[in-house]
Amino acid sequence: MSRVCIINVVGLTPRLLEHAPRIRAIGSGSAWQSPLPAVTCTSQATMLTGLAPRDHGIVGNGWYYRDTQEIRFWQQANSLVQGPMFYDGIETAKMFWWFNQSSGVKYSATPKPHYGCDGSKAFDILDHTGCELTKKLGPFPFFSFWGPNAGLPSSDWIADATAIVMREKRPALTLAYLPHLDYDFQRLPVHDPARVAEVDAAAGRIIDAANEIGATPIVVSEYGLVPVSRPVSINRVLREAGWLGIRGGPFGEMMIPGESAAFAVADHQLAHVYVRDPAMIGDVRDRLQATPGVSQVVAPEQLELDHPRSGELIALAEPDAWFTYYYWLDDHMAPDFARTVDIHRKPGYDPCELFATSKLRAVARVAQKKLGFRYKMDVIPLDPSLVRGSHGTRPDNPEDGPVVVGTGILPTSMQDFSDYVRQMF
Repeated sequence: MSRVCIINVVGLTPRLLEHAPRIRAIGSGSAWQSPLPAVTCTSQATMLTGLAPRDHGIVGNGWYYRDTQEIRFWQQANSLVQGPMFYDGIETAKMFWWFNQSSGVKYSATPKPHYGCDGSKAFDILDHTGCELTKKLGPFPFFSFWGPNAGLPSSDWIADATAIVMREKRPALTLAYLPHLDYDFQRLPVHDPARVAEVDAAAGRIIDAANEIGATPIVVSEYGLVPVSRPVSINRVLREAGWLGIRGGPFGEMMIPGESAAFAVADHQLAHVYVRDPAMIGDVRDRLQATPGVSQVVAPEQLELDHPRSGELIALAEPDAWFTYYYWLDDHMAPDFARTVDIHRKPGYDPCELFATSKLRAVARVAQKKLGFRYKMDVIPLDPSLVRGSHGTRPDNPEDGPVVVGTGILPTSMQDFSDYVRQMF
């Protein structure tokens, strides 16, 4: 039986391969083209289906749900992907890849906290591997998976869990997700080779397990990160034009998408701009196009993003710029969730969640929690200038973009990946 193991090393680029000897040893490496936006959910859906975003419908890490007038990010339901996956019909272990809930694979593990009626949250994973992963490895280190403490422990845990599943279950196809490079490469403008060596070691443990069960290893990445220094608060531009619906209240100002003439869903270096009245599209385009840091404002069909989930316009940032979701004009009026790690409530992606205002403040909040007091983990700064790396568009030099490492004739586009893998079975 043929076996394949695909390791998704987020943020790895052709230029960084020289610091990853274990990965480099599995075959040749080549730059390949991501879809737009070059973000996790869209790239993974494109790899898994072979379809463009206009067809599979994953137009970003989040988008505006017109029927409920809500912006939602980081949804995990496999049913959101509109198209068959290349692993359909193949015995698969899906380890922390996105769209893992109800994916129909034989083995899977994915983050899934428990939520109490009082607003409390207990971190956990959905483990459908039959390997009792948390008993063998301890609890999944959620605080190193995202937030100010995001770092190596989560990728190490996923790598070790994947190796266990491969050795115990011997699946025909294994998908593993290692996010380590995504963290410091957003915090810092220089890509430290030490971070690459760390994730290479984690990938190496999966490669060892693949070799033991006779699986062919393949390494992919979704995007490369580029240095940025200019945050662009695109919703503030729309608010100053009078187009944003805002409600003040006891917890700060809230943006009301359904009452907005135009608003943006910011996602790294690309933003979907939703315009209620088609007659306003030209005015909105002109206003955004004149904004410093905005490279282009185009119709979605120009980027293969013409899907009902997309905005009426797509804004692309300049290479050294990125889009914040911020819509308030005074930080004193910011919503209370802005200063917390709250990936589902924020109406856009917030890389400031990788930073903390004060370790002392964080320690105090944890102490409140342990003592049973109500608390708010308000430790996230409202300073987008801290962010020094981003992605979402295609870099000028392919050496700074995503990479695929494997054997044979490598695909040049993520849309060709499903065919490349299928021919191995």
